[in-house]
Amino acid sequence: MLQQRTLKSLTRAVGVGLHSGQRVELTLRPAQPDTGIVFRRIDLPEPVDIPISALSVTDTRLASTISNGGAKVHTVEHLMSACAGLGIDNLYVDITAEEVPILDGSAASFVFLLQSAGIERQRAPKRFIRVTRPVEVREGQGANAKWARLEPYHGYKLSFEIDFDHPAVDSTGQRVEFDLSAGSYSRDIARARTFGFTKDVEMMRSNGLALGGGLDNAIVMDDYKVLNSDGLRYDDEFVKHKILDAMGDLYLLGQPMLAAYSAFRSGHALNNQLLRELLSHKDAYEVVTFDDERQAPRGFAQLARAW
Repeated sequence: MLQQRTLKSLTRAVGVGLHSGQRVELTLRPAQPDTGIVFRRIDLPEPVDIPISALSVTDTRLASTISNGGAKVHTVEHLMSACAGLGIDNLYVDITAEEVPILDGSAASFVFLLQSAGIERQRAPKRFIRVTRPVEVREGQGANAKWARLEPYHGYKLSFEIDFDHPAVDSTGQRVEFDLSAGSYSRDIARARTFGFTKDVEMMRSNGLALGGGLDNAIVMDDYKVLNSDGLRYDDEFVKHKILDAMGDLYLLGQPMLAAYSAFRSGHALNNQLLRELLSHKDAYEVVTFDDERQAPRGFAQLARAW
């Protein structure tokens, strides 16, 4: 049986929120089978649980935000991406503010935290959402067109194309494909950092956003070049970060997917629309388990190794 996974022990991190600039403490704790991933705002007078689901996403401006009543957690996508990449099914995320810490701007620190706590198999079958027919969402026309699509696939594969008219981005790869059965999430995707432009950062700060952002947790560009002294971590780091974000956004479905995802200029909003579109068509997916893990796609049965 291909089993669910949680942590062997708890692990903690302290950082600042990318947009709020607030100090935040994060504690990742093991959870029982079939719990799913649950964020818990422990700073409120009465702690509030926010279980992840496509329908718990209430804001997609600049990041993915989940809510339960008035309790919110912003910028969940990098931690969710690490959970997707390592196959974590059940987890409690205790948090002392309303934004997940940005740490180094990628998912690498979250991968390190999860792997340092140890990953443990549980006595319950891992449940997948298997896409059975194509589902697509589109927005805009012509030069402003954006789209995202899910298609049937025995595994999990993502391809993404970006389109930025900027010298520093144009000189790198703007399309990438990542297949979980052939590649290593920790090595190939997790280290890709979020990125932004100085002119946008100034505008966001004037609106009370990006208050915790800087060269130590983002790739920052002026009109011509990357300003980070250490340059890029991957030749195609920009588009790889979009794959990282998409993996986090899609894992808000609550279960791993068996599907091929492809997108052009998509973002948090369109990714969540795609999940909602999928869920609205009962004939477009089914829930499956694998009694014999040899029947599962490659890349899902093995516990992920540290890089």
